[in-house]
Amino acid sequence: MITNDIAPCGIACIHCELNENSGLTQVWERVAKAYGKTVDEIKCKGCRLQDGCVLTEDCRTLSCVKAHGVDFCSECGNFPCENLQPSADGAERLPHNLKVYNLCLMKKLGAEKFLKEDRRNRLRYFTGKMVIGAGPQLEK
Repeated sequence: MITNDIAPCGIACIHCELNENSGLTQVWERVAKAYGKTVDEIKCKGCRLQDGCVLTEDCRTLSCVKAHGVDFCSECGNFPCENLQPSADGAERLPHNLKVYNLCLMKKLGAEKFLKEDRRNRLRYFTGKMVIGAGPQLEK
């Protein structure tokens, strides 16, 4: 089921570095150490399949979509809400500022087409150079 591949907040679980299928052992080890967990505790199946995030005890966003009976935040009448507000803190290493963009793109394209574009969008976010008026651009 494709909804298991995408978190309710719009982060593509299957493209996440912590995903159990990513094979990124060095990332798992670094994150496990930073969060005081084991590598096995850090490997993620996706928040829907494991009913939460490996990095926190409680995911307010997951609880919220369940309470509202929707699959994704963008299907909620309160979208966007403060749970999705971007933050500069950690933006250089975490994809949390992509959430609203991802949800809007998914609403426009559908979940399957969104997943096909997500890797490029993550690359633009983390390695692109911001061009005022044009957004992040990848060097050619």
